[in-house]
Amino acid sequence: MILYPAFPPPYMVRQYPPVNPALFSQSAATAQTLMNDASTILKKLAESKSFATSVMAAAQEGKTKEVSRMIQSLGIKSKVDLYFNPDGIRLTLSPPPGAFLCCQLVIGLRWNTFPPT
Repeated sequence: MILYPAFPPPYMVRQYPPVNPALFSQSAATAQTLMNDASTILKKLAESKSFATSVMAAAQEGKTKEVSRMIQSLGIKSKVDLYFNPDGIRLTLSPPPGAFLCCQLVIGLRWNTFPPT
């Protein structure tokens, strides 16, 4: 019968660096700004049928710059990268240019059913 010590020997205990939440807290604060901008975008898309229609139409025509212009016209501070296809749109919000890149927020929205009904 083999007996094992109740605690691992000291050389087997993993050492972690001291915890410093400064960057973590900064990232969380920046993410709140991204969330506020996302809320602004989603509110406008949900409440303005004409805005949603314009965004969809421009996206379906491949007018990325026009979709970006419309999103930025909402007064958001975040950088927004767009990707769209026939089924929907994906917006990736990041801190504005020149700011510390600590976080991203990705939103995917569908505007087409698959398979077509």
